[in-house]
Amino acid sequence: MNAGRFGELEVLCRTPSGQPRPAPLLFVHGAYVSAWCWEEHFLPWFAERGWAAYAVSLSGHGHSRRRDHLDSYSIDDYVRDVAEVAARLPAPPVLVGHSMGGMVVQKYLEQHDAPAAVLMSSVPPQGLMGSAFGLMLKRPTLLTDLNRIMTGNDVDIDSLREALFHQPVDEDDLQRYYRLSQPESHRAIWDMTLFNLPHPGRMHQVPMLILGASHDALIPPDQVHMTATTYARRAEIFPDMGHGLMLERGWETVAARIADWLEERNL
Repeated sequence: MNAGRFGELEVLCRTPSGQPRPAPLLFVHGAYVSAWCWEEHFLPWFAERGWAAYAVSLSGHGHSRRRDHLDSYSIDDYVRDVAEVAARLPAPPVLVGHSMGGMVVQKYLEQHDAPAAVLMSSVPPQGLMGSAFGLMLKRPTLLTDLNRIMTGNDVDIDSLREALFHQPVDEDDLQRYYRLSQPESHRAIWDMTLFNLPHPGRMHQVPMLILGASHDALIPPDQVHMTATTYARRAEIFPDMGHGLMLERGWETVAARIADWLEERNL
């Protein structure tokens, strides 16, 4: 793994041993995590198959700039982070966004073009309100614990398991993921809930793959289908998986679907 800095942003990178495919991949993480979530499996897997694979830690996350200013960062700030990294890559990247990262990708496409985009368990263009209401009704304690994570308070580690996983997860891995988790910007959460939702009519029209998970407690399948309907696409829902598609035991099934879709488009 190459871990470097693009300006003040942490960027993890895996490159293939031979000539890379034409379009690099830029992975954008969700709330409460940073670029490490892609390094677990996806970055090395895609590099082994010929893609130059990059993952950015958004401002206030991981080892990127100003974690002490986390709550000042907006979704537009995160979009600028992605644009800053994309501009330094050898070619325009395919964007892969998970959860909040999917919202960042949608907002990015309002201002920038891309060869293609992959939305994984993404916040829908209608925002987080539907998901929040669903959690309040079905899993109120999970919503409470997510709010505690936002303020930097310790939570029951089983809440992390419930939020991210449906399949069994190794206890040591779960403890490590918990230690790597962090609070999220309140401003960004409000942007995704109400104040800065995507405008599909303003977005560049790019090939788009929309993926979700059947047992996702945070962005359930109906929210994924809502995203797909908005963009006149068909959602693909992975059975027996939870929100953390890139960390679940079945992650390779998801990676292989993305790779096949990219190859179909010669990317």
